[in-house]
Amino acid sequence: WRRRGIRWRPSSTPASSTPPRRSYGCFLVSSGGANNEASISMKAESLVLHGDALYGEKEFRRALNAYKQAMQCSKSIPRQATSTARISISTTGRSPSPNSSNVMPFNENEVKSKIAICHSALHEYREALQEMEGIPSKMRNLKMNLMLGKLYRISRNNRAAAICYKECLRQCPYVFEAIAALAEMGLSSKEFSLLFAQAPNRGGKPPGDFLDAQRWWNRYVEAQCCIASHDYKGGLDIYLELMQRFPNNVHILLEIAKVETIIGKNEEAIMNFEKARLIDPNIMTYMDEYAILLKLKSDYTKLNKLVHDMLHIDPARPETCIALAAFWERKDERKALTYAEKSLRVDDRHITGYIMKGNLHLSLNRPDLAVTDFRGAQELRADLRSYQGLVRAYLALSKCKDALFTAREAMKVMHQSAKALKLVGDVHAISSSGREKARKFYESAIRLEPGFLGAALALADLHVAEGRNKEAVLLLERYLRQWADDSLHIKLAQVFAATSLLSDALSHYQSALRINPHNEAAKKGLERLEKQMKGVDPDAPEDEDENEADDVDGDQDDAELL
Repeated sequence: WRRRGIRWRPSSTPASSTPPRRSYGCFLVSSGGANNEASISMKAESLVLHGDALYGEKEFRRALNAYKQAMQCSKSIPRQATSTARISISTTGRSPSPNSSNVMPFNENEVKSKIAICHSALHEYREALQEMEGIPSKMRNLKMNLMLGKLYRISRNNRAAAICYKECLRQCPYVFEAIAALAEMGLSSKEFSLLFAQAPNRGGKPPGDFLDAQRWWNRYVEAQCCIASHDYKGGLDIYLELMQRFPNNVHILLEIAKVETIIGKNEEAIMNFEKARLIDPNIMTYMDEYAILLKLKSDYTKLNKLVHDMLHIDPARPETCIALAAFWERKDERKALTYAEKSLRVDDRHITGYIMKGNLHLSLNRPDLAVTDFRGAQELRADLRSYQGLVRAYLALSKCKDALFTAREAMKVMHQSAKALKLVGDVHAISSSGREKARKFYESAIRLEPGFLGAALALADLHVAEGRNKEAVLLLERYLRQWADDSLHIKLAQVFAATSLLSDALSHYQSALRINPHNEAAKKGLERLEKQMKGVDPDAPEDEDENEADDVDGDQDDAELL
């Protein structure tokens, strides 16, 4: 409007009656004018502005059409005018004032990148890639190279993606997305240092604070490389070191919590997610991971509050969909599955969405679909959880060879990982002939990581399966002397209940509930044990009245969320 010479003043009409920005764009592009060079250039620029407004309103298809019309309109602008505009933009870094020339500048490369962004938002990645490849490499800025690298990764052309991301770091060494992508593609910390050395030098001797920043930034890159190579302990140690330098840094807190989630340190991860939320209550990054942890802990009060907050902040984010899936999983697994599927419609590269969907398919006895889900997660980025899900799915399909191959692959990828060793043991433990091998793998996992309770619980199960209940009790009691964990109490209670030591079983179920009052397994086990102690068959069907009462409780929970 300013370029048209029209002065706009806000009216006193209510906000609801004021036309949105896209409506002003309609006036711009529909206004008539002389069919001369300046008018055509102004028309093209107006179409670009209209496209920007539509993109801001998430009307990607209409924005795409506006940008394409602008490109078509620009073809009528004389070559001399457009080249002059490009020179002006490249030398000054910004568009000249509309009063400085009769011809408005039109940057074709910038519009092509906007067309690509619209295609990408519509999941039309091939068309987006074609547009970006049409921009000469020397004319690509940092944002364009970053976009092109992402598109190459989606098309699985990692070699071309690496070239684009490296170019980003040559332009600016502090691009988080480029560093994470290159680390996942196998770039070492030494190779990163060589790239940083190619970044533009501002001249003069760097001050001390710059050198300090360079040191911690190199450490951050090392952490990314460790995690990408599945050295979770090494990455976690560096993040904890960085937290000393940058206390209350939300980004590092979330990265620490994410790594702790992957390696099974659930209590520590929950604590760090809660710290991050105290610092920034509106944070959405990794909040779906936090929701899953709360669901595993059966802390539905906190989960309810988290989902309510996320719906208030941004209901359209994939993290919100996953949090809703976690909330509904206890009461309606099919409804939870619809939310997991919705998260992937919002972002088809959201790894947690694939893992949640795979676990739900396992719960719904569809391991064939679960295999597809976990494979989808692995194609994006393989981690321990996708390997664990694949092994469970293959075992449910009685494909023991595939399960063993997957577990061994995890062991090769994740060197010195107790979790990977335990995964191989889980496959061997399925058959009676493989139990001795399973025992060796479980014991190796415990030696490698003495605090790994998952291996201890699996070894206790193996002892019970072979009739060595005394060994199972001794193992679990030894661990309880060092770690007061509700899962250890539950396993001991199950062993005691199986050997008719009901009073001991009762004591351990109560201890588990004292540690975690929300533990559903402890509640169900205690309810079953009380029936046994009363001489009632715990497997007998419940009365209809009790079931109806449960439904009422479920309806009340739903009302609380709404």
